[in-house]
Amino acid sequence: MTIHVDIVSAEAELYSGLAEMVFAPAELGEVGIAPRHAPFITKLRPGEVRVKISDSESHPFFVSGGILEVQPHLVTILADTAIRAKDIDEAAVLEAKAKAEQALADKTNKIDYATAQAQLIQAVMQLRTLDRLRKRGG
Repeated sequence: MTIHVDIVSAEAELYSGLAEMVFAPAELGEVGIAPRHAPFITKLRPGEVRVKISDSESHPFFVSGGILEVQPHLVTILADTAIRAKDIDEAAVLEAKAKAEQALADKTNKIDYATAQAQLIQAVMQLRTLDRLRKRGG
C-alpha cells in the first residue's frame, strides 16, 4: 500500500510520487505517516523529511519549516525552503553555523538573537540531515 507525497517550496516542486511512509519534523516532534493515516495539519520545524519508497530506497530532504497536510491517500509538504539532502553544500552550512555561533557569542553587538538562533538551528539540522544521508550510504 502506498501514499502520494508532494513536497513543494516557493522555488520548486521537489518531489511528487508514491511512498510507503513519510517521516517529518512536526512542531511537537517527528511524525511517521503511513497510507490511510488520519487527516491532520501541523507546522513543520527545521529538519529532515524522509520519503520511504521501499525497504531499500528512501529520499531525504531538508526543510527549514512550513506546513504538513495529511489526508488518507495524500501527504503535502509546503516548505518555506527545501533542498534534497544530497544537494546540501556542507561548506556553506558550516560557514553559516560558525557565523550564527559567533553572533550569539558576541555580547557587544546589538544583534537579533532570534534570527541568529534560527540560523544556527537551520545549519545544525542541515548538517544532521547530511550526516544521516552519509550513514545510510546515500
